Amino acid sequence: MTSLNLFRNPLQRWFNKGGRETVPVKALGERDRRRMLRHFLSLERPDRILRFGSFMGDEQIAKYVNGIDFGRDMVFGVYNRAFRLAAVGHLAFSPRQPSSDGVTEKDRVAEFGVSVLKSARGMGIGSKLFERAAIVCRNHDVDTLYMHCLSSNQTMMHIAKKAGMEIHRDYGEADAYLKIGPANPASVLQEAMQEQLATLDYALKANVRRATKLLDKLPGRAPRK
Repeated sequence: MTSLNLFRNPLQRWFNKGGRETVPVKALGERDRRRMLRHFLSLERPDRILRFGSFMGDEQIAKYVNGIDFGRDMVFGVYNRAFRLAAVGHLAFSPRQPSSDGVTEKDRVAEFGVSVLKSARGMGIGSKLFERAAIVCRNHDVDTLYMHCLSSNQTMMHIAKKAGMEIHRDYGEADAYLKIGPANPASVLQEAMQEQLATLDYALKANVRRATKLLDKLPGRAPRK
């Protein structure tokens, strides 16, 4: 199934505007690390190369996931109705480097990476994750958001072009950056509302998942996959 029915629930329909589907993007934390690992291990070899710039085996992916510092970086995810992470975006903050001089005067910059499972592609989920990352940067006094990827990564190139990022290509790789304006009350409210919706969506899907597991334990009922 590749439609947004994978993510839809009555709560989302209530929040929809103009008939457009809402994709709840939730901030992830320590308790989501196991599901994050499952997400990345589900990526096929070509997708791992596109996400990380080179192939990463299972052990390397496990090391990457276990090494994410949630106190420094921010990670976002989109859960499907099966309560699995269909997409993950990693917003990594780092001190400004000399190469950033002339681009920003802030103390920090941010780099964004995203992965979306095949079953959830073509629905703009990657762009929604990027939009969430951009508004977080805006509200955390970071005015420059970078993306680094292979030039052949059409998904990332599409996100970059759609966002109006400045793109530089060199030797099969591409660097793109976006200048972000300062925070204002509207941007702070927008981030809070997005997280509130995603948290409610997460709770609903978690409860449905628990209820399904209980039903599967009933005598004579075949367990679901």
